[in-house]
Formats: sequence, structure tokens, C-alpha cells
Amino acid sequence: MASAADGVGTLGAEQNHLSVPVTDHEAWATAMNNLGIVPVGISGQQLVSGSRAFDTGLGLIAPINPMMGGISLVPPPPIPPDMPVIKEIIHCKSCTLFPQNPNLPPPSTRERPPGCKTVFVGGLPENATEEIIREVFDQCGEITAIRKSKKNFCHIRFSEEFMVDKAIYLSGYRMRIGSSTDKKDSGRIHVDFAQARDDLYEWECKQRLLAREERHRRKVHEERLRPLSPPPIVHYSEHEAALLAEKLKDDHKFSEATAVLFTWIDRGEVNRRTANHFYSMIQSANSHVRRLMSEKAQHDEEMERAKEAFKNALLAILTQFEQITAVFTAATRQKAWDHFSKAQRKNIDIWRKQCEELRNAHSEEIMGIRREEEMEMSDDDSEENPCKKMRTEENGTCDQTQASLREENDSLRWQLDAYRNEVELLRKEQSKCCRPDDDHTHIQTHGPEAQIQLLQQSMRNMQQQLLSLQEKLTSKEAELEQAREEHRYLEGEVLALRDKVFLPRRPLPVRRSQKSPERRSEAVMRGGVASEKEALLLGIISTFLHVHPFGANLEYLWSYIQRLDSKVSAGDLERLMVRLPAMFRQELSGVGATLEKRWKFCGFDSLSSA
Repeated sequence: MASAADGVGTLGAEQNHLSVPVTDHEAWATAMNNLGIVPVGISGQQLVSGSRAFDTGLGLIAPINPMMGGISLVPPPPIPPDMPVIKEIIHCKSCTLFPQNPNLPPPSTRERPPGCKTVFVGGLPENATEEIIREVFDQCGEITAIRKSKKNFCHIRFSEEFMVDKAIYLSGYRMRIGSSTDKKDSGRIHVDFAQARDDLYEWECKQRLLAREERHRRKVHEERLRPLSPPPIVHYSEHEAALLAEKLKDDHKFSEATAVLFTWIDRGEVNRRTANHFYSMIQSANSHVRRLMSEKAQHDEEMERAKEAFKNALLAILTQFEQITAVFTAATRQKAWDHFSKAQRKNIDIWRKQCEELRNAHSEEIMGIRREEEMEMSDDDSEENPCKKMRTEENGTCDQTQASLREENDSLRWQLDAYRNEVELLRKEQSKCCRPDDDHTHIQTHGPEAQIQLLQQSMRNMQQQLLSLQEKLTSKEAELEQAREEHRYLEGEVLALRDKVFLPRRPLPVRRSQKSPERRSEAVMRGGVASEKEALLLGIISTFLHVHPFGANLEYLWSYIQRLDSKVSAGDLERLMVRLPAMFRQELSGVGATLEKRWKFCGFDSLSSA
């Protein structure tokens, strides 16, 4: 039984030595089939017919190479890569196939074409017929066509692609027809891949079919994952508007109702007749702002409580870490440390280091939370001047007050217009519905008259609110004007103090050529001209300001001098004019937002006073 597992060749060589009778051929064939070997009898015929679902093609490869695995469930033993494949002799009815020398290199093959089902067989014997070729290659699989040439080669087309691999295995064998030694009855066959148009066409058709199936599968998957289309928006009508107004008051249906309202407004459903209905719906939508702000405030409170709970939990964890660290510190003292073994000391030291690292990480996290809280609570202190800071604060407060007052006034005007439109519509309807019957008229107009009285009362209340807001606006404007006057007064005081600081003192009478270099430089810094360039600038500035009797601001003066000398900066001009208060004076001009600083030339004033 062990020799039977090595191949058909070994089986044929030792058939005479088998003494075990084989009574059940089906059991013997099943065992050989599981080993991947064709069950062949003494006479060379198969013990199992093709109708028993046995792949006859396996009988060509498996018995030839015993090292190759079959199709059984038991995996074959691994084959070393450097071990050559040993081929055996193949016996057929009309011919015999002898393998090539195992020391020779394996026969070469070309690159396999896509969808290849056709092989080229060359080196056939001259007397080889189509029946002999079919007998040899029929064990590789079902042959659909054989095209034989007169020059000892042919093309064989199989029904499946894997059958070509079995046919390639026969490349290199020497075929001998019968037992003849004639040269025309023998030849070394060469099997290689062939490129056929039929194979390529079938392969392309198969690929296109697979691509279509993939596209269809992807399309079905996308359609299954595609979200549902939104429901259509109903058209506007008074009934639908009433239903929408009720939905706008409901918090759960508010989002859907706002979408419908936006669609109606975008379609252009708003006109003179429906404006009041739309205004009431918009007002209902606006009423949800307070609810949203209260929800936001509630969520903020919840977040603050969660932050506080998280911080308290971290503090509790840090406290426990401190306690554990204190335990480790007490354990590392000498009176307790000496009683531990070396391994225990090592473990305690490792635990102490890990605990300290975790404690430091938690303390850094808590410090980061505290820094964030301090940054949120601290004010952004800018390095601006007090006057400028006061001015920006006043301007910001004034702008905010004016903006809020404008918004309130606009909202009140819109409400008054809406009420007026409603009153007009009610009057028109009342005039249309008037009839000669007094009772009937009284019944019909009793409702609109009550509505008109209510609307008039609401209009009076709105007018009173408008008057009170106007009074508040005038009072705020008066306070703003008073603050501006105080601001101008403070700026004048600051300029007077600056003039006193930079005003040049009268030099004491000294003897000639007794001024030290330090005193000269001090005199130049306080007043006078230090270089020829400054003298030139002084002349240009004096001429420019002389032709501007009402003065000019620094930016205007600097833009003029930039045309003459682009290296001069606005700071140089300001320092030069500040050093000479007897020639240049800075004044404030304008009121309110047009307030600005202007420089004036006053050199002739000092000469006339002298």
C-alpha cells in the first residue's frame, strides 16, 4: 500500500509483487481518488468511469508527479524549492510518453494571454494523427477543437482555462507511437500558450459581464443607502396657514414648520392681503428665540456643573494620590525601610515613582483648568492711553445704545404699520358686509368693532412706549454730549501739561565758550535745530502751515513732505514740532466724531508779543 501511494509508474513496476487481492474495486478507487491518483487497473484501464464524478484530468498529473498534491482535503507535504520534479513514463493505447532528462532545464513558455484556452503543440511525430493527439491530451480536459498542420504541430482548444495548465505539464516529453523505432514515429513535443482571437473575445465578454454586474450591484447598494426624499411642501392657503401657525407654537414641530414658512416666503406668497398672516407667523417664529436662549443658558449651567463635578473629582483623586504618596514616603524611612527585603524595596520604589508621575499629571491637569478659568474671568487689559480708552468705551456704549434704540424704534414702526393694515382690512370688510337690515348688520359688525377697539388700544400703548423710548434716547444723547465735553476738557489739560513740560527755559547769562558738550546736546533736545536737514524740514513745515491758517493734521503734513523726501517719518515731524513750541502749536478742532488734532504755525505771534 505504501508503494501504491508513490505514483502510477511505481505501481506498474511492482504490480507482480502485490499479493493482496482487491475484491471491492469501488473502495480501492475511492481511496486512490482521495490521494489524487487515477485508479488504474493491471491492464491500464481506469477502475472508475467518468460518470462517477471523477476528474479524469487528474490522472495525467497526479500519477506522473507523486510529489504534487491532489484535490483531497489532506494537504500534501511541502516540497523543497531546490528539489527537481520527477516525471514518470505515461502509457497510452497508441503511444508512450517518455519524460526528459531531469537534469536539463524545464522547457520555456511565453507569457500567458488573458483568457487563454488554446495551446500550441509542436515537435509531433510525422505519423501522429488527430486521434493519437486527442488520446494524449483528452485526459487534460474536454477538447473543443484540434487544428493540425502538415508541419508536425497543432493547436488544441480546451473548454476551460485550468485545463491548459495540465497540458503545459506535458511539454518536454518524447512521444513514441507504438513500439516502432522509426524516426517518423517519434518526436519531442513542446506545449506552449497560444494567443487565439476566440479566447480573447470570450475573455472580454466575460469581463464586460462582470463589470455590468458590479455596476448593477453598486447601483443597487447606492439606491439602498440613498436617503429618502423630503416630503413635498404644500401650497399656501388660509387653512394651511392656520395649521402652520399652530405648528409654529409647538416646540416639536417647529423645525418642520419653519421649513414650510421659508418655502412659502421664497415662492413669493407674501402680498398685501397675506402680509398680516405672514407677519403673525414670523412673530411666532421670533417668540422661540427666548426659548432657545433659555435652553442655551440651561445647557451652559449643566456644562458648568459638569466642569465643577469633574474638577471636584480630580481634586478627590489628587487627594488620594497625596495620601498614597505619604504612605510610600513613610515606608521609605529608615525605621521601616530596613525591615523590607531587597525585592520588596524594589517594588515599593517602583510603585512610589509611578504614583508620583500620576499625581504630577493630575496636578498639571487641575492647574490647566484653573488657568483657563482665570483667563475667562480676567479682563483684557490693553496698553492704550486713558483718554483713548475712555473715548473708545464711550463710543462703544453710545453705538450700542443707539443701535438698540434704532432696532426698537424700527420694530415699533413695523408693528404700527401692521396694525394699521389690519385696521384698514377690517374696515374694508366691514364696508362690504354692510346690509340694510340693522340687526343683521349689528351682528356682523359687532366682532370687527371690538377688534378695532382692541387694536386702537394697543396702538395707544405702543405710542406711549415709543414716546418713553424717545425720551430715553434724548436723555442718553445729553449724557453722551456731556461726556464728550468732559473728554475735550481733559485733552486740553493734557496738552497744557505737555506744553509746560517741553517749554524751553531761558538760558542763564554765561561767559563765552564755557558750555560743555552735555549742555549743548540738552539745549538741542529741548529746542533749536540740530542739523541742516532739520533746518530744511523746519522751513518746509513753516511754509506749509503758514498757507494753512486753520492748521493741518499730522498725516496731511507728512503726506506732503513724503513727496519731497520719502525717508522722513511722521514721528520725526512730530518730535521736531514738539521741540519748538514757540513756532508750532497743537490744537483740537471739530465736534464729536470729527474731533481731530491740528498743528498751527505761531512763530509770528511770538515775534509780535516780544
